[in-house]
Amino acid sequence: MTSIITCSHVDLGYDGHVIVKDLNMKIEQGAYVSVIGQNGSGKSTFIKTLLGLVRPVSGKIQRSLSGKGIGYLPQQTEMQKNFPATALEVVLSGFLSRKQRRPFYTKKEKSTAMEQLEKLGIPELFKTCYRELSGGQQQRVLLARALCATDQLLVLDEPVTGLDPGAAKELYLLLKELNKNEGIAILMVSHDLSNALKDADEILHIRHEDYFFGSVSEYCRSEHFREMNGGAVHGIV
Repeated sequence: MTSIITCSHVDLGYDGHVIVKDLNMKIEQGAYVSVIGQNGSGKSTFIKTLLGLVRPVSGKIQRSLSGKGIGYLPQQTEMQKNFPATALEVVLSGFLSRKQRRPFYTKKEKSTAMEQLEKLGIPELFKTCYRELSGGQQQRVLLARALCATDQLLVLDEPVTGLDPGAAKELYLLLKELNKNEGIAILMVSHDLSNALKDADEILHIRHEDYFFGSVSEYCRSEHFREMNGGAVHGIV
C-alpha cells in the first residue's frame, strides 16, 4: 500500500505548547481511519495540522497526494447552515483552490459538480438554496463539495453532529461506499465509538500527550479503549 500521509515524530500543539508528543503514523491509500478521544484532547489540532493550517511544534508531516489533494468537511456553524447560495454553487466552491484568478468555473468543473451531486443521490437539488435543505441534505452537498477537491483523501470533523439517526446512518453508508468502491481514504473525527469501530480499519485515539494508533482489534485490547468504553473490555464490537 502507498502512504499518502506520513507523520514522523510529530509534536502537536499551539503557541509552543505541546498537547500530543511524538506522533508516528501513516495513512495508507484507501484506508479508513477513525479519530477519537475526549473533548480537548487535541483532535481538532491534529486535523488543522494535517491540513496545513497549523504547523507542528516539531517533527515532519509528509503529504504524498497527487493531483487534487485533501477534501475537508468541517463542522458547520449556524451561519454556514444559512448560507444563501444554491446547492450547486456550494459544491462548485470545492474548486476554488484551483480556480485562481479565473472569474468563472469551467464547463468541466460544472459537469464534475453535477456528477458528484448525482453520485450522492441529490442531483434534483442543484438549484435549491442551501439553507432550505435538511441537515442530511446539507451534509451530502458538503460531501460533494469535498469530493470536488479530492479523489484520494476525505477529512471529516464530526460529520453526523446534529443529524437525526436516519440521516447519520445514510451518511455513514455513503462514506463506506466511497471508501470501498472508489478507494478514497477516509479520516473521520467521531464521538460515535460504536460506528467508529464498525466502519474503520484503523483507530487513532488521541489522549493528552499520548496516543494509540493501530487496527481495530489491537485497539479493543488497549487501555485507551478501556478508558473510552468506561472500563469495559467488551461490549462495543
